[in-house]
Amino acid sequence: MKKKILVVDDEPDMVEMLKLILESASYEVIAAYDGQEGVEKARAERPDAIILDLMMPKKDGFQACKELKGEPATAGIPVLVLTAISEKLSHTRYAKSMGLELEAEDYIDKPVDANILLERLAKLLRRGS
Repeated sequence: MKKKILVVDDEPDMVEMLKLILESASYEVIAAYDGQEGVEKARAERPDAIILDLMMPKKDGFQACKELKGEPATAGIPVLVLTAISEKLSHTRYAKSMGLELEAEDYIDKPVDANILLERLAKLLRRGS
């Protein structure tokens, strides 16, 4: 049975790129385009892992991650934070370490290397099973 991955990012091009990478590795992909939709889809779909952007409208990735990790039904789903904020650290209140403080299991900078993404995701899925 294919592992189900929820991709949450407000950039449609990024979602499509991640979808292509993940589907090429035989994952089933569900997409959400903001943090609120991501939380709702995580609750409804119960994915095996979540790839989560941080800077999004409606509910940012920090809020979404905190909410998911605070609910028993979704707390065990591994979260891989994927974001470009480290490039903008001097322009934003976010810090790289905050993703990990919110119990995200891993963190990768954009632009993402497909091989690194797949390797880190596989590691999270092994740890979670």
